[in-house]
Amino acid sequence: MKKDIILAGVGGQGILSIATVIGSAALDQGLFLKQAEVHGMSQRGGDVQSNLRLSSAPIYSDLIPKGGADLIVSLEPMEALRYVPYLAPDGWIITNTTPLVNIPNYPDMDKVLQELKRFPNVVALDVDSIAKDLGSPRGANMVLLGAMASALKILEPEKLREGIRRVFGRKGEAVVDSNIKAFDAGLEYSQK
Repeated sequence: MKKDIILAGVGGQGILSIATVIGSAALDQGLFLKQAEVHGMSQRGGDVQSNLRLSSAPIYSDLIPKGGADLIVSLEPMEALRYVPYLAPDGWIITNTTPLVNIPNYPDMDKVLQELKRFPNVVALDVDSIAKDLGSPRGANMVLLGAMASALKILEPEKLREGIRRVFGRKGEAVVDSNIKAFDAGLEYSQK
């Protein structure tokens, strides 16, 4: 079994934290992992993306070919659209619906959402609002991770929770708990 995932967003949103949690969970579950990141523009406002390849067998390349991504997971809706050429025909898009308007000519949000709806497998949710409602606005990335957990299938949700514990453990139990709560909220949303 294998899963090829493109994580996308804007610098400062927590894309690389999602990648770290997934990587930790994958290694804990005994999976093979290859990862490539673009984070030279990771200052707030720049494009950030990560290719994650998970498999029960060895992986020989860390890059996902066009048309090969099982999942495109994005904290910014326009960034999800940037990577759709990489989406496999039966792939899933899991995206935040709240834009991070960082350019003067950002397209109309209704048009962005209409374009996303052209694809057969899309989970679009306002992770920012869900995280704020939980009292943890910085947990939006973990809400998105939870929302993708159902489509991920190669990793058990409990392994992802353990990954959250390992990655955020040094920040204290309150941070770990708020991130797991955010993850669980996203997981619950995606199962509806």
